[in-house]
Amino acid sequence: MEENSNVSKAVKKGRVNRPKILIVDDSEMNRFILSEILGEKYEILEAKNGTEAISIMKNRSRELSLILLDIIMPEVDGFEVLSVMNKNHWLEDMPVIMISSESAPAYVARAFDLGVSDFISRPFDSTIVKKRVQNTIILYAKQKKLQDIVADQIMEKQKSNNLMIEILSHIVEFRNGESGMHVLHIRIITEILMNHLLEKTDRYNVTASDINMIGMAAALHDIGKIAIPEEVLNKPGRLTDEEYAIMKRHSMIGANMLNDLPFQNEPLVKIAYEICRWHHERYDGGGYPDGLKGEEIPISAQIVSIADVYDALTSERVYKKAFSHEKAMDMIVNGECGTFNPLLLECLAETAEEIREAMQGEATIENTADEMRQIVQEVMHHEKLSAPARTLHLLEYERRKHQFYTSLTDEMLFEYTVAPAILTLSESASRHFGVDSVVMEPITSGLLPSFFESEDYKKLEELAKQMQPEDSLIQYECEMKVSGESRWYRLICQSMWTVDEEPQLEGIIGKVVPMQSEQDSKINVQELASTDGLTGFPNMPCIKRQIKECLNTMQEEAYAMVMIDMDRFRKANAKYGRLFGDHVLQYMAGLIKGCVTDKDIAGRIGGDVFILLLAYKDDIKERIEGIFNELNSEYSGFQISVSIGIATTEDGYTTYNDLYLRAQSAVYAAKHAGRNQYVFYNKEIDE
Repeated sequence: MEENSNVSKAVKKGRVNRPKILIVDDSEMNRFILSEILGEKYEILEAKNGTEAISIMKNRSRELSLILLDIIMPEVDGFEVLSVMNKNHWLEDMPVIMISSESAPAYVARAFDLGVSDFISRPFDSTIVKKRVQNTIILYAKQKKLQDIVADQIMEKQKSNNLMIEILSHIVEFRNGESGMHVLHIRIITEILMNHLLEKTDRYNVTASDINMIGMAAALHDIGKIAIPEEVLNKPGRLTDEEYAIMKRHSMIGANMLNDLPFQNEPLVKIAYEICRWHHERYDGGGYPDGLKGEEIPISAQIVSIADVYDALTSERVYKKAFSHEKAMDMIVNGECGTFNPLLLECLAETAEEIREAMQGEATIENTADEMRQIVQEVMHHEKLSAPARTLHLLEYERRKHQFYTSLTDEMLFEYTVAPAILTLSESASRHFGVDSVVMEPITSGLLPSFFESEDYKKLEELAKQMQPEDSLIQYECEMKVSGESRWYRLICQSMWTVDEEPQLEGIIGKVVPMQSEQDSKINVQELASTDGLTGFPNMPCIKRQIKECLNTMQEEAYAMVMIDMDRFRKANAKYGRLFGDHVLQYMAGLIKGCVTDKDIAGRIGGDVFILLLAYKDDIKERIEGIFNELNSEYSGFQISVSIGIATTEDGYTTYNDLYLRAQSAVYAAKHAGRNQYVFYNKEIDE
């Protein structure tokens, strides 16, 4: 007891760091009351209006554990403060509890729409204030811990993906007789130039995560060289015109390899395709394979092009000695290696010293590359890994396996506190039962009766009250309604008690387990493996299988494959965050579901791309027009537009691959024509 007393005194004297709470209220009396209620356990900061609050958040956002925010204030009110917090993404780390005597439903609804975690009405009940503040801070701390765990998992996955890509690119390099450091050099130079470019201009819609992805994709820029004859690839002297023509084919070969993958709509593969195909294009149109000019060339390909040229000049090849850093810079800037974007040449000149230092630093680990060469050579000679496509498919296999296991562990967890009554559900449970993830007073509010049968919902509260400190797990079976259908579930609960001399029941934690037959479980696993978890649509492998089966039977007179690519979707993620982007995709999926019939097939094939197979008898154009108009809409202030490509069986294309490739070409044509339109495939598109 003496030890606990000392801890308590230390807290009061400020020797122990306590969570910081910012109270924002124009009433000095209200601030005083809240400070008295919370001051023993928390460090209190005060602001008398929204302007002061925003200033404190800017300077001390990392320190604050919670904001208690009034609605009605002079100058800047509570709603305006929330808008600023949303704009600056502060709400992701700083929870807000709205405090106000204004409890009209419209005010409360608007507060929750803007992202508050809870709402407390005046006059204050000290017990409720303490409990809700404590629960909110604990909840956000748990979320932060989970985010850190997920971030660590993603980082590990990223490392594995990087390793697989680098192994594949090293295979190409060793066959080409190039330095094993070439891939690493390209990535380093690409990231240096890209970061500097973003400091100079906002012309290009590129985020920090895009830079990392471009660096990864750059490793595959010469993958097409694996199909070039070795006598041409490693010829020590100058190539003849015929040999040079063969060598130039590697850019299109690499692009086609990526385009043939079943997951080519993944962002990484899309960027890798751009780089593979166009990293030999030049700003004046003098490059190959398509003779693109200026900003027709994707910025990813432009930057990798300069990085590739620089490293080729400064590295020894079978046909040349290495040039110095200074000589290479002069040759690129003076146009001896083709014409480049003037803005990128400025970036190259301004980062010249940084690039030199980075290349010198990497030169010291060349011995490590020798070990990598040995590993790759062993892989190359393994009879089961004779094709590079096997390695690429392995990457997709690992990605899908990770996604599958992540979905399996997304359990229906809950926490139920007794006083005040608060029900907190995991995202999975919230989505499953169709209720909010945090529900105040769930028993008396009538929420639980909405999906529990008869009086069963009351037993949740009875369970909590009957539990004893020595209880470990209690299981309780009940019938619940989900989407109007009654099903049986098992609640597995554990009681949570304080550690005082006279323990007090805090609440219960547990999970909700559907009571399914073995056959139901098998069906659910099959559905999980074939369903896109975000939209509920069939995923890429499943939609491909469904469309192939449909085309093989051809039960309708004609079919149209419709590929829908959202325009500038990255802006939604970049401006409002990825969670908002997920909501946009779910909204889009809902619109698409409203446009299809039982005879149609619809699915998401990755990223912001959806695919439909529409059955029709009459003119398909009228229906496409209707779908196009329906999908061009607005979600929470974000304007949605789409580029649509269509290929039909009436034109003689009756297989999945034929329709898919032509619908994809039509999408690209719609994009190049200015976006926000639909295009039917015709042969002129590919000419």
